[in-house]
Amino acid sequence: MPHPRFRLITLDLDDTVWPCEPVIRAAEEAVLRWLATHAPRLAAVHDRETLREHRFALMAQRPQIAHDLGLVRRLSITALLQGLGYPPAESERLGEQALAVFMAERNRVDPYPDAGPVLRRLALDYHLVSITNGNADPELTPLAGVFHHHITAARAGAAKPDPVVFELALRLTSVSPRECLHVGDEPYLDVEAARRLGIESIWINRSERVWPDALAPPTLTITDLHQLAAWLDAGPTPTLTDRPGGHHGI
Repeated sequence: MPHPRFRLITLDLDDTVWPCEPVIRAAEEAVLRWLATHAPRLAAVHDRETLREHRFALMAQRPQIAHDLGLVRRLSITALLQGLGYPPAESERLGEQALAVFMAERNRVDPYPDAGPVLRRLALDYHLVSITNGNADPELTPLAGVFHHHITAARAGAAKPDPVVFELALRLTSVSPRECLHVGDEPYLDVEAARRLGIESIWINRSERVWPDALAPPTLTITDLHQLAAWLDAGPTPTLTDRPGGHHGI
């Protein structure tokens, strides 16, 4: 039986429903192999670390696009190619192709064992919306068909903890903050950002991280999504505003 309060569950993706670091590493290594064949002058002078440093520098120079990680990757490769003497049109073409190589690998995720079964069950009773600062597309992963909507920072025009990401999920499902539950692995970007909007928030801690002393504790800490389903099945708990001294995390 669904929880009587919540109609919408928003979920982070990376390190919440699948491990992130192995996927990013594999995708970046695939790009380097591709560059070795198609842009050997770039591959000869750059590795994963120096490419990352260039992206970070570009994000600092152009903060207005920093939330769109795919665009940043493409523009970074294009700029590096031009700096090495590749013609502008060829640099743009190779930049687009390099991003396509990255994205093909980026979506080769291996969800945590609990993710598929639990989310497919929850999708029967709740709106499920993925919200991520990354750029993976759940519809191109083993979780295709699970989420009713998918929001990236690029789509929202900002990255978490910006409230527009959560607000877009609320608008897409016509749900109020009080009817929404958010689940994520980042204390500041997920838990604190959501509850600043009055959204109940659960911290999923799959790697024995320590909760920051500077933040009030989350509503609930879980280590897998089976625990989320069990908590929802258990029924109503006091809301943020119902608790003595309760607040919205502001």
